[in-house]
Amino acid sequence: MKDIIFKKNLNLSPIVIAEVGQNHQGDVNLAKKYIKVFAEAGADFIKFQSRNNKTLFDPKAYNSLYNSENSFGTTYGSHREALELNKKELTALKNECKKYRVGFMVTPFDEKSLELITKIGVDLIKIASFDLGNLPFINKIADKKIPVVMSVGGGNFKQIFDSVKILEKKKIKNIILHCVSEYPCEYDRLDLEKIKLLKKKFKKSIIGSSDHFNGTLSGPIAYMMGARVFEKHVTLNRGWKGSDHSFALEPIGFKKFVRDIKRIPKMIKAKSSKEIGKESVFKKLGKSLVLNKKKNKGEKITINDLSGKIFLDQYIPVRDSNKVIDKVAKKDFNKGEILKFRDIG
Repeated sequence: MKDIIFKKNLNLSPIVIAEVGQNHQGDVNLAKKYIKVFAEAGADFIKFQSRNNKTLFDPKAYNSLYNSENSFGTTYGSHREALELNKKELTALKNECKKYRVGFMVTPFDEKSLELITKIGVDLIKIASFDLGNLPFINKIADKKIPVVMSVGGGNFKQIFDSVKILEKKKIKNIILHCVSEYPCEYDRLDLEKIKLLKKKFKKSIIGSSDHFNGTLSGPIAYMMGARVFEKHVTLNRGWKGSDHSFALEPIGFKKFVRDIKRIPKMIKAKSSKEIGKESVFKKLGKSLVLNKKKNKGEKITINDLSGKIFLDQYIPVRDSNKVIDKVAKKDFNKGEILKFRDIG
């Protein structure tokens, strides 16, 4: 699965990532259920997150009181620890992804987590928007020689350029995801036209979209802007406790999200000119040209001489009247008689 994105023709088959994050609520069995459900709903990759909280947070931040309705602990540290999965559990999720033939993808938020997930083995490493421009950390990620997906929410083009430069210098295949770091993100804040700018400025990277919009339309629109990889937060129940559930897609919504994105390449594909006009409805209900008056052999057929009528068989379709007007009758015609090309010239 590691190089699937880079080997596929993404214009024909875009890639969709189901971002579980920590919506598994620290329960590995629930996390396994996410893999099964969203693999069956059409995800190509399932993404989780990993934090070494005591490394990531200053002691004061770690021990600060956390009274949010979404809290899983009385302090922010205990809240975060309750949501964390250990090495054994993450390894089990990797195996579960393999079972359901989807890629295993993790966002490390610190150096220790990076070491953990690379020892386990991942198909893709995700760089969160929080670490865009964090060149020391990105450099360490690049040293792992694993393809990278990077969200660029809250960043400017210089920060994106500097981050990508490190990845390219170390020959790391990379995907840049346009992102707006608002949770949730309202429809009028999605800024999807920026995808066009990313495609123009970063020609060596695959461009995609990661959004926190609570609907599905953002995916097809992002595709039309040029995105080919799509990351979407998912949940099994929007009503569950946790800050990410409310804007995540439930299985039915995610299935429609995948369906609509993957239909787009076929929707915009040009129809063969040989098929146009041969549709069954025209064979059944298409009008054929008839003369609305008598016409003698040698007379020119004018626009006012023609009308249309539906027959069991189709003759000269009315849409081909331009091929008949100003032609000369090769025989005498009665009023209402069917026109055939062999009888005019």
